[in-house]
Amino acid sequence: MIRVLLADDQTLVRASFAMLVDSAPDMEVVGQAGTGKEAVELARSARADLVVMDIRMPELDGIEATRLIAADDDLAGVKVLVLTTYDTDEHVVEALRAGASGFVVKDIRPAELLDAIRTVAAGESLLSPGPTARLISRVLAAPDGPPTAGGPEQLSDRERQVLGLVARGLNNTEIAESLGLSPLTAKTHVSRIMGKLRARDRAQLVVVAYESGLVRPAC
Repeated sequence: MIRVLLADDQTLVRASFAMLVDSAPDMEVVGQAGTGKEAVELARSARADLVVMDIRMPELDGIEATRLIAADDDLAGVKVLVLTTYDTDEHVVEALRAGASGFVVKDIRPAELLDAIRTVAAGESLLSPGPTARLISRVLAAPDGPPTAGGPEQLSDRERQVLGLVARGLNNTEIAESLGLSPLTAKTHVSRIMGKLRARDRAQLVVVAYESGLVRPAC
């Protein structure tokens, strides 16, 4: 059972999402927060597995709330799925840097939101390769902000290949097929890369890949 915390300053939005999540047999809503501060507090007290986090909230915005959750050792297992109004919202990159595992737009279809929650709760990142690639590349071209983790120069050639495919949105099975590896070997490579780059999850690997210039979006 996936324990979900909903954080959004709009009561109607929270109520709608709560009905949807509670309708799924494999997940339950364990709390609702109307501010970023409440989200952090409830993440601790409700022991959520995943927080569906709106970016724009009062008291403490979703980015800072995500950062506090990601930095708390007691909440190491809590994943954050960011909600945004548009897939061109440049705050998404800040959220990924802060520790979010992916993002979805608010007009997502109900079944897609449930699938997104399952994906992130399972430890995968949720990043749309097209618009996300362009967004990350554009924002990270700016000089402000330190890198999320170590750079890919410390990786082997094979690990750099794998990192590039992760950044393109491929899962472990697709990476294995692309490189002629077994799925287990592909998974091992991804785990080693995360360790070397001190990345929290695959979403941060994507940020590192674009931030370093290892991967560039197609024009």
